[in-house]
Amino acid sequence: MKIPSAFILSLLLGADCFSGISANAEEPLFDETQALTLFAFDEVSIPHVQNLRVEMRSPKKHPANPVLRRGAPGSPDAKGVQFYGSILREGDKFRLWYVAFDDDKKNKVASERWRAAYAESSDGVNWTKPDLGLVEYAGNKHNNLILTDPAPLGVVNVKVLRDDEDPDPAKRYKISSHVYFRNTRRLGTLAPFVSADGLNWRMEREVETVKAELQIKDVVLPPIHFEPSGGLYKWQGMFYASGQNSMNAAQPYHGRVARVYRSADFKTWSQTSSVSLVRDAQHTLLGAGRSREGEQTHEGISVWNRGNMLLGIFGIWHGAKEWKDVTIDLGLALSNDGIRFRQPVHEWTFLKRGDDGEWDQGGLIQGQGFENIGEQTLVYYGAWDPRHWEEEPDRGGVGIAMLPRDRFGDLIVEEAGKGTGDYQLPEITSEFVTAAIPMRGREGLFYVNADGLGDEAGLKVELLDSLEKGLPGYSGADAAIVKTSGFQTPVLWSTPESKGKLPDQVCLRVTFEGKRNTQIRLSAVYLR
Repeated sequence: MKIPSAFILSLLLGADCFSGISANAEEPLFDETQALTLFAFDEVSIPHVQNLRVEMRSPKKHPANPVLRRGAPGSPDAKGVQFYGSILREGDKFRLWYVAFDDDKKNKVASERWRAAYAESSDGVNWTKPDLGLVEYAGNKHNNLILTDPAPLGVVNVKVLRDDEDPDPAKRYKISSHVYFRNTRRLGTLAPFVSADGLNWRMEREVETVKAELQIKDVVLPPIHFEPSGGLYKWQGMFYASGQNSMNAAQPYHGRVARVYRSADFKTWSQTSSVSLVRDAQHTLLGAGRSREGEQTHEGISVWNRGNMLLGIFGIWHGAKEWKDVTIDLGLALSNDGIRFRQPVHEWTFLKRGDDGEWDQGGLIQGQGFENIGEQTLVYYGAWDPRHWEEEPDRGGVGIAMLPRDRFGDLIVEEAGKGTGDYQLPEITSEFVTAAIPMRGREGLFYVNADGLGDEAGLKVELLDSLEKGLPGYSGADAAIVKTSGFQTPVLWSTPESKGKLPDQVCLRVTFEGKRNTQIRLSAVYLR
């Protein structure tokens, strides 16, 4: 009998990683990406707060990392498994795209050694590299390389999006890839591909490749250096390719910043772009010739589209004068408009690089892989040690960082507000009020993701109108009280008035109550 991976992980990590349980154990957890999500650290969705503070959670690394490793000598990924890639979950199958780097040192054409490859899994943890039989390598087609047309075209970053809204089944899957073209020197740019099955890919225009690189006449973005495939997402009908760029914007910033280009049809891309994330240190210009130095934003933002907001991972670049001193960690970012991203906590590190001697030493890279599986959230990431840029060591692999399901950060009671010594304040209510939530077409099925609840620690949940006036049957004495911990605990109003029609917009007021309310950790609120 195969033991579920979630159970294995709970044994390996201990019960403390899974302190919350489902309030309705007999009911399967619903897919939060199909709900409206208000994360505790989203101050746009939860702008009004009293006597509460955000505390972020740090994930744990999977003990079996890397869960996808380099191949045997002579295979397409013998030198590197670079997870500048993506993971999609389709039914009972997890599909993973990544960049394979071979060990053929005799080939002096660098771009020919980088190829897009594929793996799959039934549980998100144990991966196989299927024999696709699509691309010839080393005299045969027994490998896991996906087919791209035109070929050869070397890719160093691929992000995959499934687009069920496209009426053409031949364009169901879309890839944004980072390729190179030649101007006066070698520059990065975007090559968009479409596919019916995620394995056979084509560009929608005739292009010419030379030494596995595009010609300047065939680029779809402005002919400047842009590393375009940190993330790929669709927001309000528009496609966005997030990446890294150090060219001047309307305001000058130092070094690498996250920038996005956009397209309405994935074929024709706007020549204008937006700067989407700039770290504080990048407002200080270090001057010409110092582009490697200082704190920067590395390789754009890999995005988890939650429908009403975007959660993302970006590279925290710790620059230096020499490559041997450059390192990279991963940060967390979020956006409510699809363009501007911000950090939930100032300069907070989501995931730190490994120690020297570990597989992820020196630097981490972000892939677009986020999955809620059972009681866990899995965030997939890759490794690249920039300290060895001028060498050619083996690189990469795919790793997993784990959190309790959707518990990236929590709102907790701020005890410092009570004062100390002679300076004692009266009891202050610990509560928050959300921004207006659109209700048109929704039935008002609210759930909370919270821990630490019980008889002496509860969440009082009220519905207000858009002017924050309590709704009859949903507020005051009719408020719902939640006292059961869980990832998806339903909020239930029991009065007859609560069965009535809700207005087009509502606000939530949530109060942390009880003698032991300091034990409450609220991670998210969902509206199905």
